[in-house]
This record gives sequence, C-alpha cells and structure tokens, in this order.
Amino acid sequence: MIDQIIDYNKTFVAQKGYEKYLTSKYPDKKLAVLSCMDTRLTELLPAALGLKNGDAKIIKNAGGLVISPFDSALRSLVVAIYELGVEEVMVVAHSNCGACHMSYDHFRHEMVARGVTEETLSTINKCGIDLTQWLEGFKDTPASVRKTVATIKTHPLVPKDIVVRGFIIDSETGQLEEINTAEL
Repeated sequence: MIDQIIDYNKTFVAQKGYEKYLTSKYPDKKLAVLSCMDTRLTELLPAALGLKNGDAKIIKNAGGLVISPFDSALRSLVVAIYELGVEEVMVVAHSNCGACHMSYDHFRHEMVARGVTEETLSTINKCGIDLTQWLEGFKDTPASVRKTVATIKTHPLVPKDIVVRGFIIDSETGQLEEINTAEL
C-alpha cells in the first residue's frame, strides 16, 4: 500500500495537485480542533464544520482525548496557542467511537499474541507508565468530552482567555451536539 501511495504522490506533485491547498501555517480562523482519528471523520469533520485547508489546526488521536496534562494533544494545543495564534479550541468526540470499548486487557492479549512479552509489559509498568490507564477508553462520551475540556481549561499553560468548548459529532450525518461544560 505504501508503494502505491508513493507512486500516486509522484503524479500528484508532477501535476501540481498541491496548488489548491497552498496556505500559511497560521490557522485563518484562529481555531484548533481536537478530535478522534476515526476514518469516518477524515472528510466529514471539516465538511460538517465548514472548514477548508488553512482554517484550523486539527489534532487527532484515538478518542479525541487529553489523557494527561502533558500528553501530545495538550502539547500541540499549547504550541497552536502560543506559536500559531489559536484563540479557540473545539473538542469534538463522535458517536459510535471505538474508544468507548477500548481496554488494556484486550490490548494486552493482542500484544502478547503478536510477540510482546509479559516481561516487557511489566517493565513498562514498573517505569511509571500505567498501561491500564494509558490504553483505557471511556464508557460515557459526554463525560469524556467534559473531562478533556476541563483538562484544557484548567491547564496551567493554557491562558484563561482561550475559549474551549466540547461537542459530539454524529459520525454519519455530521450533526453537532454541544456538551454542557458550563460548570467547569
């Protein structure tokens, strides 16, 4: 598959397919969107939000989560705020998310079946990485959005004037539902 992608890329560049995507590194709408990496959202999310190339920084991970105050999602948001002029953040989870069913027990079984040893897993846990927490999903999508929004809003490196709001997008229709985070 990667070889096919490389071949396609050569044609794309030769035909100047990139020209319609040219923009600066600064998001025109001063917006960052933290969302899930789900393939259903690849084109649906920006289309449903009315975003075109250059409008926003889109940060994706499994579940659209901030799982710790110093994870890569929060790092990306801090960079977007201070280096790229982001003033507003949308946390956008989605319906029928696979992260709702994630569990370390499942991953552990799969990892061991593919050659990761129990000793390796034990060593990682002894080094201070709680794999149970790191690979755990969530059961309640609105609660997950509230938690991520709260983590961003209360982070000591995120300025208080940054607007942070949470949503769930329907992964079929693109309809947004805002999650009440007023009490945060």
